[in-house]
Amino acid sequence: MARLIVKSPYIKCGSGKSAGGYLKYIATRERVEIIPDDRPPTQKQTQLIAKLVKDFPDAKELMEYEDYLSHPTKATASALITLTLEENWDKVQSMEGYAKYIALRPRAERLGEHGLFGDDDDVDLSRVMDELDRYTGNVWTHIISLHREDAERLGYNHAEAWRTLLRTHRNDIAAAMKIPPEDFRWYAAFHDEGNHPHVHMMAWSAKPNQAYLSKDGIRQIKSTLTNQIFRQELLHVYEQKSKSRDELVAEARKAMLELAKAMREMTCIHPEAEQMIWKLSKQLSTVAGKKTYGYLPKPMKKLVDEIVDQMARLPTVDACYQTWWELQCQVEDYYSKGKKRLRPPLSQQKEFRQIKNAVIREAEHIRMNKFSFEDEEMQDDGEQISTYGMSYECQDLQSVANDDRFPLEERDEAAEQLEQLADAGDAHAQYIIGTAYRDGGLLIPDMVKAQKLLERAAEQDLDAAQYALGKLYLSDEADVHDPAKGIYWLKRSADNGNDHAAYRLGKEYLSGKNTIKDAEIAASYLRQAADNGNAYAQYLLGKLTLMGEGVPKDPDAAYEWFAAARNNGHTYAEFFMKRMERGEQEPPSVLLASTRLLYHMGNIFRDNAPAPAANGVQIDRKRLAQLRQKRVALGHKPDDHELEQQGFSMKFHM
Repeated sequence: MARLIVKSPYIKCGSGKSAGGYLKYIATRERVEIIPDDRPPTQKQTQLIAKLVKDFPDAKELMEYEDYLSHPTKATASALITLTLEENWDKVQSMEGYAKYIALRPRAERLGEHGLFGDDDDVDLSRVMDELDRYTGNVWTHIISLHREDAERLGYNHAEAWRTLLRTHRNDIAAAMKIPPEDFRWYAAFHDEGNHPHVHMMAWSAKPNQAYLSKDGIRQIKSTLTNQIFRQELLHVYEQKSKSRDELVAEARKAMLELAKAMREMTCIHPEAEQMIWKLSKQLSTVAGKKTYGYLPKPMKKLVDEIVDQMARLPTVDACYQTWWELQCQVEDYYSKGKKRLRPPLSQQKEFRQIKNAVIREAEHIRMNKFSFEDEEMQDDGEQISTYGMSYECQDLQSVANDDRFPLEERDEAAEQLEQLADAGDAHAQYIIGTAYRDGGLLIPDMVKAQKLLERAAEQDLDAAQYALGKLYLSDEADVHDPAKGIYWLKRSADNGNDHAAYRLGKEYLSGKNTIKDAEIAASYLRQAADNGNAYAQYLLGKLTLMGEGVPKDPDAAYEWFAAARNNGHTYAEFFMKRMERGEQEPPSVLLASTRLLYHMGNIFRDNAPAPAANGVQIDRKRLAQLRQKRVALGHKPDDHELEQQGFSMKFHM
């Protein structure tokens, strides 16, 4: 997709600040060759990017961010970090963590000729630096970037082309910045790096406080340069021609996403589909090897197809499929008019073949008697801490550190003071800073620091810290993963009255993932939480009592637990009550099969919704393929829509 990116931050000079250092940086730093490296980004890169994106949201507009999302590697992560830091030079210079990164990251400084150019052929770097060091106004640091393929094709892969372009349009840029041409000062350097060659251009007025650059001004600069660079390809004409198609795609996408969301949130009573899935679950016991659609015998494939088409009769599914189909037909009409197309059954639509494997997985979970939890919507209040016993100083610092309305510098200062309190032994401060290192945002995530701080707070018997520490040990973070310690601290927290810890222990003993599987122990912890009004524990106890797992089988008692959960807001509890009232006797896993399958279908439809257009150019299916590749790189199976949301994987298969 041909596109020009223009970013225009500025450096506020005066009061001990100058732009001379930035000028020297862009003029003298050597090109760093990005060696292709398809290995996943390092944990430090991932953590730094998470903080950069939170601190500087405009980073999401960079082409480097798009590259990182579509193909997360060490190389794309490095390119994104570099340009984001350069774009926010003025801010990061005063932020210790970032400043240290800039100072220490690999970079070679030229000692000979520099790469700076401007109105004159020969630029005296020392003179210009002296001028900027004395300057007291704002200096804008434009960053103008192209895709590598566009730069190569259009001849903007060397400094001379950019120098000619900027000299030609220097007055246009000056006008956009509200600077008279005679007062306009500018210098630039070309950096031929990575996938996006770019120019760093510094611009200011000879008269301080004269310049002013609005969003409209930035758009004006971008429009001027875009029309010049892409004039031979007339992309602006193409954008006009494709406007109607983009509007069509946008409307279809909106409709599909709304329908997909409805699918993921619905409970579904579909006895025909449920009975067919139950039948399939019994047949799967005869299948050796892989239990995927391609490896099943023909009779089972036929049954899977029938299940898919049964689900397709649901009004929401049919509407979503029809919206997708109409869009495909209309988009194809842009290229081949008059071709009549008949909508095939959903089971025969290749774009949605993932649904078939979702059906098989649900049947297999029934066969294996895998327990489900349906707790995606649960609010985890187990980490809430009372202000009782918390010092006034700690309360004040916490309120500043957690409030986005305060300047970042003040929040950072509050975090530093909280760390001092934590070092002095304050359990609440240890907990607050520990969770901050765990969650990131204000602090760069560091799971080892989080573990040490939370453990100090937990040893002081702070139940929220014990609960948070238990979850951290049970997480997939390699640096701190320790299931035995996780279970230990959850027990400590539950013993101190933390109902969420008791509920989590109940789930752990039911799933057997991190400890021995024991339904009786699970039921005892769930009862502790349920007796204190935890709706999700009440719901689980209802299912256990209905099945006779860990507790005596008692449909009447199960109904009472479901009623208690329903009264506390649990949606699925009422679902089971209605089906019990109708006299249905199937296991809970069968009764929920169509609902679970509908959820997975919602995810699959969401992923096949048309991608949004960007700057008038439609992102096609190749983009979707890239996103799927990303999921595979992160460890998901190619057709895995079940594990995309951690909440739902917990919801049904722990």
